[in-house]
Amino acid sequence: MEAPLDALEQLDARAWLVGGALRDRLLDRPTTDYDVAIDGDPGRVARALARAAGGHAFALAEGFGAWRVVARDHAWQVDLLPLADGSIESDLAKRDLTINAIAQPLGGDELIDPFGGLADLRRRRLRMVSSRAFSEDPLRTLRLARLACELGFTVESRTAVIATDSANRLSAVAPERIFGELKRIISADRALVGLQLMDELALTDVILPELSELRGVEQSPYHHLDVHGHTRAVLERVIGLESSSDEALGSRAGEVSAFLARPLANELTRWQALRFGALMHDVAKPRTREVSAEGRVTFMGHDALGAEMAGSALGRLRASERLREHVSALVRNHLRLGFLVHEMPLGRRGIYGYLRACAPVQLDVTVLSVADRLATRGVGSEQAIARHLELAQQLVGEALNWLASPPRPPVRGDQLAEALGIQPGPELGQLLAELEQASFAGEIVSRQDAIRRASELLRGGSIGSTGQ
Repeated sequence: MEAPLDALEQLDARAWLVGGALRDRLLDRPTTDYDVAIDGDPGRVARALARAAGGHAFALAEGFGAWRVVARDHAWQVDLLPLADGSIESDLAKRDLTINAIAQPLGGDELIDPFGGLADLRRRRLRMVSSRAFSEDPLRTLRLARLACELGFTVESRTAVIATDSANRLSAVAPERIFGELKRIISADRALVGLQLMDELALTDVILPELSELRGVEQSPYHHLDVHGHTRAVLERVIGLESSSDEALGSRAGEVSAFLARPLANELTRWQALRFGALMHDVAKPRTREVSAEGRVTFMGHDALGAEMAGSALGRLRASERLREHVSALVRNHLRLGFLVHEMPLGRRGIYGYLRACAPVQLDVTVLSVADRLATRGVGSEQAIARHLELAQQLVGEALNWLASPPRPPVRGDQLAEALGIQPGPELGQLLAELEQASFAGEIVSRQDAIRRASELLRGGSIGSTGQ
């Protein structure tokens, strides 16, 4: 038995392993997160477990008497829950799904299964314990979708009906709890299954109505799907690139994957945040759609408005500021690479302009643009995809180089100010920005070159020109 459970057995307490930990054990899924029902005082047992197993014990806010013990090295955690209504059978009756309403006494082999959870595990089926399950805690409706995609289970029909009837109650649930479930759905291998189930259970309308608005929004002939279908296709492509990106991203695909595997915010990696970017990248299209007199469909400004909408939606879910800004930047810049395809081959200043404008998501948004292009298969798509990938692979390499060694002018600001006899301020900042770009383009290489170029810019009155 696992170390913290071994330590619990030695304590003077009647206890049962319950919930997801037992379910995952029965499914041979590894877990280090345990739920244990305690017949007694969870606080006393938690403090004793922390002493015995080497951990830190604390009461859970709004946990209805529950305590948590976390290992000092964070290798495991145990939630100790007060037994509901004085018996394990009554406790199990208050749980959401039958597969979570199984218990096993610590130190014993027998399973307590009053609602047929074992049979549902064998059938890979999600079934509610009672018709009150979702009204008692509406978050369980979203957890149903999350478990379906994480476990690969189907939802029993009656359970789906009752969950759908309770969907509107989600609006009263704390946004932080909703986001906790949502990010697990979007991060799952079967994320598309989870999102589809959210639609079927009427959950998307409550949580992210912006996504529901994408249905039926027709696009130009260059697209083969409406905006909703295209959005799901882009997410599917992002998930596929995470698994295998060599063909699309070129010889440095491994470096890209390693960078995007880094933690970002809200316990999400950059890859997982990119999935949010895929979901939100066209979120403003319904609000910007216009049809010209010639019948041409346009979505002018959907990138800028979409960035605002993405940030607002994630703010509503109480996501961190860093994640909101990151996803907003992905949405704001997702069209830039596509526009540059028409300017190929790019010069060094064109490359600099793209990378500087997209910073700090220049690599992430380049990958998003690849997924977006691969998911767009309307008129002339094959040639368009080939040219897009050619440019994307070039910019992937440039972005990796930029991130490893960000460009900077070959002269410090104080040195430049002294050499030119000017004071620190906006003028100096504009000069340094132009010198950085010129250095990136290979037009200047030394401090003397930089001072000479800055002096010419001052005399010519062309500070800040891009020279594209």
